[in-house]
Amino acid sequence: MVTDECAAPAARAPHDSREVYDRGEAVCVIGAGGSGLNAIKNLREAGFSVDCYERETGVGGAWNWRHDRSPVYASTHLVTSKPLTQFPDFPMPDDWPDYPHHSQLLTYLERYADHFGLREHIWFGTEVARVEPVGDGRRWDVTIRGSRGGEPRTLRYAAVVVAAGHNWSPRWPSIPGLEEFRGQVLHASAYSDAAQLRGRRVLVVGGGDTGCDIAVEAAQQAARCWHSTRRGYWYLPRYALGRPTDQAGEALRWLRLPLWLRRWLFARLLAVTVGDVTRLGLPRPDHKLYDRRPVTGGQLVDHLGQGSVTAVREVARFTGDGVEFTDGATAEPDLVVLATGYRPVFEFTDPELLGIDSDGCPRLRLQLFSRTHPTLAVAGLVQPAGGLFPIVHWQTVTIARWLRLWGSDPQRAAALWARRRRGSERPYTRNRRAASGGRRLDVDHVVYLRALQRSLEELGAAR
Repeated sequence: MVTDECAAPAARAPHDSREVYDRGEAVCVIGAGGSGLNAIKNLREAGFSVDCYERETGVGGAWNWRHDRSPVYASTHLVTSKPLTQFPDFPMPDDWPDYPHHSQLLTYLERYADHFGLREHIWFGTEVARVEPVGDGRRWDVTIRGSRGGEPRTLRYAAVVVAAGHNWSPRWPSIPGLEEFRGQVLHASAYSDAAQLRGRRVLVVGGGDTGCDIAVEAAQQAARCWHSTRRGYWYLPRYALGRPTDQAGEALRWLRLPLWLRRWLFARLLAVTVGDVTRLGLPRPDHKLYDRRPVTGGQLVDHLGQGSVTAVREVARFTGDGVEFTDGATAEPDLVVLATGYRPVFEFTDPELLGIDSDGCPRLRLQLFSRTHPTLAVAGLVQPAGGLFPIVHWQTVTIARWLRLWGSDPQRAAALWARRRRGSERPYTRNRRAASGGRRLDVDHVVYLRALQRSLEELGAAR
């Protein structure tokens, strides 16, 4: 029997009188990208029937360049190295490079789907139009329809795992005068290859990995390139101490060196390799090393040093044919590329189910579970300092074990849910300020994996 304390809010009345097809104890997974595929695999291994709905015609999600929502461009490579990106139970080929190309990532996910027999559980060309709680809020009516039209159909599930990704809805900044600017403006989501930059005067806005990549390509193809950032970052080379930089960092973790010593060692390394970035016009980093994931920007530093990219401050305003920066400097680009990121969007459900706040970010328990509905989870909604797939693997293992406990021993599950709802939760970073506002999805992968491990141990003890 479920206690009132952990009961979810009552479900709303059905939105129409369509017939509902009850799928019993099956779980609905939304999206067949890396997170969705891993959710299918781990839920199936835990004994669940799974229906996965994918609006596109193939697997891969954001890594499938054929999909209209894919953010990858021709030169996209991993920014985390192969061993720290792959799923723990499905390694990438040994003969692949340290930082695979996006086409290799798609091949990897296709092989993953085939190896574990996941395609037979996926309904391709089918999008989820609506997800609603029913009854006591622990079962779900999922309304689906064909991506290109067709009659909607509603099915009832024991649980829903959202794995639709969060890097597809562009985040457009609000900058005075942008509407009056007579040059071309495009978001990085519409950037496909360097041909778009050839011979242009290009301003790239945004200091993350994508902004740095596009600025480097503009340095080689454009007539002039400015790179605007509003804060300072740590720029790491791809290799350090004779190996990929993230692997070098992990080696120091395995040696159990304290954080202050690892920071000191890498700061000294950067001092003798990258050097002081402020002499190249970049802002000084506004946070300590490892408080946020550093930018893999070695090539950007090279182009800044040789003058093919000019570092400028944050954009203050646009004029009809130019741009003014916060330090009073100006530029006259004819193409502006906004590498300003993406916002998480969940078009198929009400914001309160995921605790979506004024910043557009969900507030989830363990950055994984709805705070009000124990059978609703979101996989992959994190931005880790390391690779994503190892985190997703343990997220979906946690989801599967939680749902198994909920089905086999609901009283213990209800008691555990009540304890979790009463408890407070800290950001899974080493700097709380870094996890505020739009950075709430940021996690330190080691801190977060330890939290998942504790949750799994708790679930194991509750069985």
